Amino acid sequence: MSTRARLTASLLGLALVLTACTGGGDGEQTVGPTLQSTSSQSPTPGESPSPVPTGPGSAAAALAKLCAQSSSTPPSEVPPEGPTPPAVSRVERQVEELRELHFADRVVVDPMNHAELVEELAESFDSSFPRAFYRRRSLAWQAIGAIPNGVSIRRSLESFMSTQVIGFYDTQTHELVFMGSKDPTAIERYTLAHELTHAIDDQHFGLRRLDKLSAACRDDVFDAALAVVEGDAEYVGLAYAQQFLTTEEQLQLINQPVPSTAGIPPFVLKLETWPYTAGFTFVLSLVREGGTQAVDHALTHLPVSTEQIIHPELYPADVPQAVDIPDLAPKLGPGWSDLDVEEVGEEWLSLLLELRIGGTSAAAAAAGWDGGIYRAWSDGDHVAVMMATVWDTPGDASEFAQAMQQWIDAGADQPAFVPSVRGQRVEVLFASDASTLGSLRQAVA
Repeated sequence: MSTRARLTASLLGLALVLTACTGGGDGEQTVGPTLQSTSSQSPTPGESPSPVPTGPGSAAAALAKLCAQSSSTPPSEVPPEGPTPPAVSRVERQVEELRELHFADRVVVDPMNHAELVEELAESFDSSFPRAFYRRRSLAWQAIGAIPNGVSIRRSLESFMSTQVIGFYDTQTHELVFMGSKDPTAIERYTLAHELTHAIDDQHFGLRRLDKLSAACRDDVFDAALAVVEGDAEYVGLAYAQQFLTTEEQLQLINQPVPSTAGIPPFVLKLETWPYTAGFTFVLSLVREGGTQAVDHALTHLPVSTEQIIHPELYPADVPQAVDIPDLAPKLGPGWSDLDVEEVGEEWLSLLLELRIGGTSAAAAAAGWDGGIYRAWSDGDHVAVMMATVWDTPGDASEFAQAMQQWIDAGADQPAFVPSVRGQRVEVLFASDASTLGSLRQAVA
């Protein structure tokens, strides 16, 4: 089972959504003016994506080689143990009412304390986050400037899982784990409502599709799909809190202490919490337009980019372009080879820019994205990275290039370079040191 694809409830995500959506008088909370099966993904209506270059030397071929796919094992059945506690059954019925769906099968619910939950997550951590893969990606992100030198993405994710997660639903075993007891408190009932939404969505729409996206290292597509799934759970969780918790209990949720995020780099933290906040906004827009049936449609026809999540009006028609980067290792010299390849969507670029130029400017510069990828190489001591993006218009491309140059200028002499914009394509070069950047510029020329 891939922990990456486990569907979790995050204390931080909960606090952000609840705080952002409070309003109204007398302590009431509102989500806006209106509240409101398939086992394989159906084709998404809209444009046909351009074919991805997959031949020898292509970025797609390098990604397939570098992607550390977890071994596929058949899901194990988790036998129910005794009757479902009455408090849990009550939350199940309430989720059915809010989601306008019915549970087809019994959900195995397992309350745990924090230590037990962390141990449960840790059991599959090594297979979910392979050491070699994340060591390579950490080197690439360090060269880009997304994380500080010496920081490990894998250790950061381990810290996030052990401090921020308060429950999860396993899409392979169909087990639901939450931090609590058989007589849950208000926060525990909220967590149950969140995770039970995953369970009911899984039974009707087949959420194991996300496991396949994760295993194939389709990062931007996976994050878009995860945003719909987590957004729906956040939406139902908030509706649950509004309708079935007292005002005092709602205030307890809002005032719930947010656990420390010390040791988690801002870029990693923002990437991990983005599906909750952006996904909630996306699902809210769907509900306002078409009720829960619109959410059902999005879960059946998953978005194909984080751009579609950020700009719901672009779902489902706006499909990104495929972007390729040739293998520059031979031009970089003897001993150089592929280190990492990653899709970079609007979410990724916006959060990267936000590290140095501010959220509003970053979001504006990342808007108009139409495809992106980076490819990194190493000779064992040095790292070179080329990022290639395409944009809706030449104006969008120029705006991003300018923002990227501003970002580089604020980077405390971290080696990077933006070549001249070519129509709607913008390339950015990064390196672990100035000499390597010079070699990369020559290889690209």
